[in-house]
Amino acid sequence: MEQHSHGAGIPLQIRSERLRSANPSDFPAISIRDEQWRYLPVERLNGLDAGLDKFTGILEGLKIDTNGELAGSISLPEDLVAANVFALGDINHIHLKASEAPELLNVKAAGSRQGLQFFISNEKFAKNTLVLNHTGAGSLAELVEIDVADESDLTLISIQNLNDEAVITSSQFARLGRNSKFKHIVVSIGGKTIRVVPAVSFAGAGAEVEMLGAYFANGDQHIEHRPFVDHNLPNCTSNVAYKGALQGAKAHTVWVGDVLIRQAAEGTKTYELNRNLLLTDGARADSVPNLEIETGQIDGAGHASASGRFDDEQLFYLQARGIPEIEAKRLVVKGFLNDVISQIGLPELQDELNSIIEAKLEGKQK
Repeated sequence: MEQHSHGAGIPLQIRSERLRSANPSDFPAISIRDEQWRYLPVERLNGLDAGLDKFTGILEGLKIDTNGELAGSISLPEDLVAANVFALGDINHIHLKASEAPELLNVKAAGSRQGLQFFISNEKFAKNTLVLNHTGAGSLAELVEIDVADESDLTLISIQNLNDEAVITSSQFARLGRNSKFKHIVVSIGGKTIRVVPAVSFAGAGAEVEMLGAYFANGDQHIEHRPFVDHNLPNCTSNVAYKGALQGAKAHTVWVGDVLIRQAAEGTKTYELNRNLLLTDGARADSVPNLEIETGQIDGAGHASASGRFDDEQLFYLQARGIPEIEAKRLVVKGFLNDVISQIGLPELQDELNSIIEAKLEGKQK
């Protein structure tokens, strides 16, 4: 196969061909020579690649059962860290029935080199919203499987708002049933190193997925997102949109978006977008949209990526109308990221996230 490239010599990934295994020994040691780890120095993982202990933090706000038989039924791990979580053997089952009120699970990390695994199932015909709110300290590796049943509707909001020195990785695999709808929203703002890898595949025609993300990297934070949509069945729809802001000479964000449209996926409609706003010199945003199409019988497909500096003219315009510089910058960044945050649909949570971002803009650390 001829090798393609996007941007500065970056090879196009074939995510569907990536090794998947429950056995950590099947994966090589993590190296920047591996495409999926090329942007993340292994020392930033704080030992999550070297084996894990069981989670000793706090889970509160939602009833959780255990069901080890569900593990791996959506997907097996794609990397060494996720396989280390799987090897622990504990799985927390969140069974969602029809509910008018959103469900909240607070995940407070504590201790180093710990692993946590969830299986989320949304019943047939049920419509639910679930918030996974990650806080705390230490280093945490998470593995999440999500079963969106036929004709059901699930919104999953994954928030990373940990302490300044914390590390979190989260591999999330969702499978969508016939005519189901899935909205996946990631908000990453707190933690020294954050890596979220969500993947979606389809188990029935007519399903729709929307994958949204907002992130703010401050100081020397490394925030990485790698969404993947595997269009393996016909007449399904996907929309991927991530927006991020960076402030700090060592702030680094990575977004690698993969969409695969297989030969059987006729009638697919998909689009992926990534935008980054650079607020200070030295901040680095790597953005790589990948689109692989194996059939010409689709309704539409496209991608876009852009990273740019803060608009000085826009800032001058606001200041000329009596708005102080920090307030003007806050308004611009808030408006930029609020395109995603407003999609959460929970006003109190949206206000809380906006307040955290505003505090970071003003140099107030957690």
